[in-house]
Amino acid sequence: MRRLFIAMALTAALVVPVSQALASSHNPTGEYKQFAECPLNKTIFFCTYAETTSGFFQVGKKTVPLKTPQILQGGLALGAEGLDFVGAENGETLVKTPQTVPGGLLGVQAPLWWPKFLRDLFNETINKGLTGVTATVELAAPASAIKVNIGNLISEEGDALVLPTKIKLSNSFLGSNCYIGSNSKPVVIPFTTGETSPPPPNTPIKGSAGTAAENEAGTILTLSGGAFVNNSFAAPGANGCGGLFSFLIDPFVDSIVGLPSPAGTNTAVLEGKFQLAEPAAVKASE
Repeated sequence: MRRLFIAMALTAALVVPVSQALASSHNPTGEYKQFAECPLNKTIFFCTYAETTSGFFQVGKKTVPLKTPQILQGGLALGAEGLDFVGAENGETLVKTPQTVPGGLLGVQAPLWWPKFLRDLFNETINKGLTGVTATVELAAPASAIKVNIGNLISEEGDALVLPTKIKLSNSFLGSNCYIGSNSKPVVIPFTTGETSPPPPNTPIKGSAGTAAENEAGTILTLSGGAFVNNSFAAPGANGCGGLFSFLIDPFVDSIVGLPSPAGTNTAVLEGKFQLAEPAAVKASE
């Protein structure tokens, strides 16, 4: 990974404008097509694309598996203190991807001793019924508040990715503005690819940078099979649930989910791939 690793090592010492005022409308092709929302109209050092294909987040008493791919996209620019995150060109930096909450609002799930086909049928009926709930992780701050440290990611120590988030809970009963966390009080999750140091009762868990590979041209670095982990973040109580009746519904949601949930009682694991690409190569692929 000679070219990209050498470039990473130099970022702290050199300011190299890799992409200057490239056109804002672009459609990269081939192996670069996933970088379509890289903000090439900015001075970008790397285009970045991260896809979470498995993992989970557990807040309070609820655990939500990540079964639908979750995308984080944008670019990295050289800043005064390292690399600054620049949001996706279309504004969808952290793509809003609803994930099904197993058991729905009331946490009802089929017994494990039932035959699998019957469990699946029962759980699907609950999850898609009136009590079914989806959870969507959204950014709770501008994209510039996202922090990425490539050195920490590769060396598997320290914070590799810091996300300021809020979690939207959706169903017909909860309304359209039911959240855990908010823009003013975000759920900040500092992910590591190394080992966590959570307060009790959680115990340390180990992440991974994954397996590194570059494309033939040396313009794309892919870290696959990695895991970004954290089990030390705190989560506030729910807010805005039930619209005008939130003063009644918020405490109800808190009692079901187990909120507020202090540091050391929540966990998030993102498994998938993380990619960096040279902006000039992305542009040239159009």
